[in-house]
Amino acid sequence: MTIGFFMYAGTVFAQTLGGNTVFNFLKLSNSPQLTALGGVNVSKISDDIGLAVNNPALLQPSMHTQMSAVFNSFYAGIKAYGLSLGYQNEKVHTNFLWSLNYFSYGNIQQTDALGNVLGSLQPTDWVMQVSASRKYMEKWNYGATLKFINSNYGIYRANGIALDVGVLYYDSAKLFSASMLARNMGFQLKKYAGTEAQDLPFDLELGLSKRLENAPFGFSFTAHHLHQFDIRYSDTSFNNENGFSNGNSSKFSLDKIFRHFVFATDIYLGDKVEVNVGYNYLKRQELNIGNSGNGLTGFSMGVALLLKKLQVRYALAAYQNNTTYSQFGLNMKLNEYFGLGKFGEKIGW
Repeated sequence: MTIGFFMYAGTVFAQTLGGNTVFNFLKLSNSPQLTALGGVNVSKISDDIGLAVNNPALLQPSMHTQMSAVFNSFYAGIKAYGLSLGYQNEKVHTNFLWSLNYFSYGNIQQTDALGNVLGSLQPTDWVMQVSASRKYMEKWNYGATLKFINSNYGIYRANGIALDVGVLYYDSAKLFSASMLARNMGFQLKKYAGTEAQDLPFDLELGLSKRLENAPFGFSFTAHHLHQFDIRYSDTSFNNENGFSNGNSSKFSLDKIFRHFVFATDIYLGDKVEVNVGYNYLKRQELNIGNSGNGLTGFSMGVALLLKKLQVRYALAAYQNNTTYSQFGLNMKLNEYFGLGKFGEKIGW
């Protein structure tokens, strides 16, 4: 029944299986741990509210009053910031989350068609979201996120709404978890001037995570874009100029299959330090520079210092040959600092 709902949602809200979508900044990772895990992960069990921002089914009572602040340093001076806060209402047995992600692209010179300078503009993107999750029986958790999305590129402005729905299964005895998430089901409320309405970047994801019982390792396996088989970007002119093969979009191949998969490993160095390593095959293939190689593109890693009142997380991901992108985050348990009430109990993990 659950799988049927997700497949129906994908059909209703994401009619476009190829071509351009709007608000593509929604695809970017919003937390250091998610970035370190390859940018796509829906099943990792962690007391990190940043993962719950991505998948509401991971929102748990132990995140009550947990605040996360994330700072990103992208290429070309682009800045991105994230702020999120969790809250548990015991009376209604529901966990809540509020989050804001903001992208600033700096000052850009504004010109007319003849190149005359008209001034400058400061393009921005941001998304504000509210999430809720609840436990079902002993091993299930489900959640939903409602998003309001806004883009401002000078005279070109647009906004929209989107919905994420996730379901999580967790067996604490076997240290195994599985989750399915439908992301960005929604539509534009306001279109950019002079453009037609576009679809949002819908994604249907399925993830499995397993932590070894007698060794300090954990593993995650995530499949994305399950609603579409061939997710290769294909531009015939670009391919011909840069030595890529255009291929046959209807032909079955292992390359098409592996583009759906992201692999990740966790290394636990005691109770205080955690190392994450991820590999995203799709990113590695799409960022390949013809026959010149692609260095460590597609690989990512991160490290976390886990203290009683504070989590410090840092991640690196390679998006260009010999160039990395960094992300830094702080998670604070506000009730530990300011006495904001009883700290929520974990839902079995």
